[in-house]
Amino acid sequence: MALPPKTDEAFLREVDEELRRDQLAGFWTTWGKWVAIGVVAALAAFAGFLYWQHHNGEAAGVEGEQLQAAYDSLGANNAAAASKPLAELAKSNRDGYRALALFTQADVLLQKDDLKGAAAKLGTIAADTSLAKPFRDLALVRQTSAEFDTLKPQVVVERLRPLAVPGGPWLGSAGEMVAIAYLHMNQRQQAGTLFGQIARDTGVPETIRQRAVQMAGVLGVDAVATGATVRVITPAASNEDTKAQ
Repeated sequence: MALPPKTDEAFLREVDEELRRDQLAGFWTTWGKWVAIGVVAALAAFAGFLYWQHHNGEAAGVEGEQLQAAYDSLGANNAAAASKPLAELAKSNRDGYRALALFTQADVLLQKDDLKGAAAKLGTIAADTSLAKPFRDLALVRQTSAEFDTLKPQVVVERLRPLAVPGGPWLGSAGEMVAIAYLHMNQRQQAGTLFGQIARDTGVPETIRQRAVQMAGVLGVDAVATGATVRVITPAASNEDTKAQ
């Protein structure tokens, strides 16, 4: 006899459920061990990340204390006591602490008139591509300042010209050195134009702007002219400029 419709549906549901139970049991028999291993591995990785984060925070705190101790020693005119922590921090894996330690070491050397040693420290920062660009640019400007008297003018121009741009943060410091290098190369018009740009840029420190106004005037450039273009006043030395071009 055929099964009634309702009994047939109930039978099919039981078969379907039994099949699913068999499939689930088979899955866990085959893959259960690997799933368990995967869950344990994920939990271990998460725990490791939390530990690393905690350890990293503690290590950063220790380095911060070392840097502060070095600054305290320097403030007390005890450079010897600051030497060891600064040397350790100069090898730090943390970019900020490493850069600050190297800058501080360079400052100590500058106070001792060790321009070569200071330039080497600053050159290390400038060449470290893992550091943020503002750190590297500042180091390059200060390195060039320390080495200025020993560098060929063309080297100064090539090194700092990308930073000596109107509106840029380094126009004052970098631009002044580039302009002086132009003068040493007898390129008076380029020097005067750059001095004029420095003089008219309100973002440049006032002391540098005042020097630039004076130099621009000597070179025949109207440093207070309005507009984006520097107006060159024809000076007596214009023939020299023409030859330099």
